[in-house]
Amino acid sequence: MSATPHVGITPAPEPPYDDGRRRAGSAASRTHGALALDARPLVWGAPGAAPDERRLRHLGQALAEVLTGRRPPETLAGRLTERAYRDLVRAGRMIAASRPPFAGRPHVTEPREGALEMCVVVHCGERDHVLAARLERRGHQWLCTDFETA
Repeated sequence: MSATPHVGITPAPEPPYDDGRRRAGSAASRTHGALALDARPLVWGAPGAAPDERRLRHLGQALAEVLTGRRPPETLAGRLTERAYRDLVRAGRMIAASRPPFAGRPHVTEPREGALEMCVVVHCGERDHVLAARLERRGHQWLCTDFETA
């Protein structure tokens, strides 16, 4: 297994997306409110510029364990922003699981410099779940700033 994550590149937004006007059929209108992924490959910059696949998978696994009630949220306090940590504590047990969760391989995109979005399938019994997370570089550290599950 390669240490390089599978990544996609998200096209740069074309202004003016922030003024409420969106073109019909645009990428922004198709992904509104979602942490979107793109399958095109992205060439990483210098070594160590982004978390490797193993660390991203471990973060996904830890988030899944918290959301199934098998890990206390405090164990992730240093990996999330304050707002994301409050959301995680507030979310509590969101995923019903008949067995321990297993996070699959992360699918990663870099929507802009210093930000990553990843999606993992969480296998946890009869029904699989999807977990999406956004990470942003804060100094030398990557922190999870948002997550969604379905």
